[in-house]
Amino acid sequence: MRLARHLPVTTLAAAIAISGHAQAQTEITVATVNNNDMVIMQSLTDAFEEAHPDITLDWVVLEENVLRQRMTTDIATGGGQFDVMTIGTYEVPIWAERGWLSPLDNLPDDYNEGDLLASVRDGLSLDGTLHALPFYAESSMMYYRKDLFENAGIEMSEQPTWEEVREWAGELHGSEDGLAGICLRGKPGWGENMAFLTTLVNTYGGRWFDEEWNPELNSEEWVSAIQFYVDLLNDYGPPGASSNGFNENLALFSRGNCAMWVDATSAAGKLFDENESDVADSLGFAPAPIAETPKGSHWLWSWALAIPASSEKQEAALEFITWATSEEYIELVGETQGWTSVPPGTRESTYANEQYTEAAPFADFVLNAIKETDPNDSTLKPNPYVGVQTVNIPEFQSIGTQVGQTIAAALTGDTTVEQALDNAQRATERTMQRAGYIER
Repeated sequence: MRLARHLPVTTLAAAIAISGHAQAQTEITVATVNNNDMVIMQSLTDAFEEAHPDITLDWVVLEENVLRQRMTTDIATGGGQFDVMTIGTYEVPIWAERGWLSPLDNLPDDYNEGDLLASVRDGLSLDGTLHALPFYAESSMMYYRKDLFENAGIEMSEQPTWEEVREWAGELHGSEDGLAGICLRGKPGWGENMAFLTTLVNTYGGRWFDEEWNPELNSEEWVSAIQFYVDLLNDYGPPGASSNGFNENLALFSRGNCAMWVDATSAAGKLFDENESDVADSLGFAPAPIAETPKGSHWLWSWALAIPASSEKQEAALEFITWATSEEYIELVGETQGWTSVPPGTRESTYANEQYTEAAPFADFVLNAIKETDPNDSTLKPNPYVGVQTVNIPEFQSIGTQVGQTIAAALTGDTTVEQALDNAQRATERTMQRAGYIER
């Protein structure tokens, strides 16, 4: 009241109005990864806030491994630091079962939940209830430079094999200044190098665990797959491959520094965009290569938006995640950023949209890859787990990261492949024993 005595009536009224508006606004903190689609989402903050003037967005955008560590710590302790989390197909059912995520059983009538691709929706559900909404979904495939293949007289196979890939990489490596024959993930992490390497092991006939949950990381199949990978990158990969994850390889390929790259289908839009990619005019794509079996050779993943149960701003968070994963958002991105930039792999309506399919020649290819992937049948020999590039048990996050670090050490030459996998086998056995999966 003392302040009011020194303010003119009009000034006081304005201050009260501003104060009332500020109090009415709810600020939500959104944690997300620094991938291209999420950067676009952040750039459209104004569009959301204009449509929802009572909500403001505070962004925490981090590199993938760092983001996962921070979110896992926060949600496990009920810290409540974030109101929206960008998590994936691996975390959702595990975190939902522990009560860490809010069930999304109260979606708006106009959200059109039935439009979501069934395989993607199922991966983000627990007991039939969604606990996250898919922002984009992906499988994996091989990108290659058609100009280099044509100049070398190489014809891409309808279904390439890894032996062919090695031969092609050898022919093309160094044929231009700074050109690597192939780029692959080398950065350690369960969602970085191991996302790719698990599919490589799958197609070599390997698996993480036998039917009794005994690890098989030093099996013949694992040794063959990882030795192939280490030799391929050391012979024909870019310098410093052990530091390259998805974003680093995307940058290398888009600049023309890789003849081939096997990674997420979600990169296709950026690579086909002439404003973003130096190789847009010469970009070719093919299925992910296979070795002994096609099973598990390409993955299924969705980056999704979830609301932690610890958030005190549930209603505002739900407003945001339904907006960012809606048909209207996809239209907004298409109209403002270009149709090759829309988040792929989540809705049937995206693939029925002629504006998208005409702009994105890879659309049907990606859709089929996502629909064909079976997380319940991902290995040549039977296994007890769900997952293609992951094992959907809580312990996998630490196991996958530790194994990724040992393989990265083999890639840099600090240890042999056999030693790395023997170490990984022993460490994983101890973890599985402590967790009660196998007897000591």
